[in-house]
Amino acid sequence: MMKLNRLVAAVCVGVAVPVILGACAATSAATAPAAPVAPVAAVKGAEMPAKMVVSYRKDIAPMFEKYCAECHSAKAGAPTLKEYDLNKAHFDKEKLGPRNDTYETVVQLIAYPDAGAFMRRLDDGTSQYAGGKPGNMYKHLCEKGNDAECAANLKVLKAWLGEGAWNLNRFKARGNVPAITKEQLDKLVLAY
Repeated sequence: MMKLNRLVAAVCVGVAVPVILGACAATSAATAPAAPVAPVAAVKGAEMPAKMVVSYRKDIAPMFEKYCAECHSAKAGAPTLKEYDLNKAHFDKEKLGPRNDTYETVVQLIAYPDAGAFMRRLDDGTSQYAGGKPGNMYKHLCEKGNDAECAANLKVLKAWLGEGAWNLNRFKARGNVPAITKEQLDKLVLAY
């Protein structure tokens, strides 16, 4: 058991999420279900079944490949988060955003070092602190104009993060949005 715990910690540290080792360790053990889990279909009117296990490999990666890879992948020439931060004007001009084509790059935009960035950009405008305004990438979660598909894909993303884990907060308070708390980070599931 000791080796497993060290391995889990190494994986978590490897994705630069030292602040949520407890959540990562808990989810790492839960990523190998005893029976196969049916993939989540993001279709018009789809409801998330209770206890559905949403994983990065089965559900999130294919969605991002379909809707995000054109501007947020290594194939497209998208930068890492740190590269993007160093030269935002250049990458914005090229219509390239930070990469989200690997589990690790997505976790950086969710938990650390850019807590909540993922949620702020993909939110539908109904979350606390969104002010009724959808994030700038929400409309890209679906085929153009298919609002039902965007909403269904957002449900899948929220299920992947974990109940109560969809937060727009950053590590430091900004305006009327308080800093993210340890309790909020502990709700992250992020099954691989």
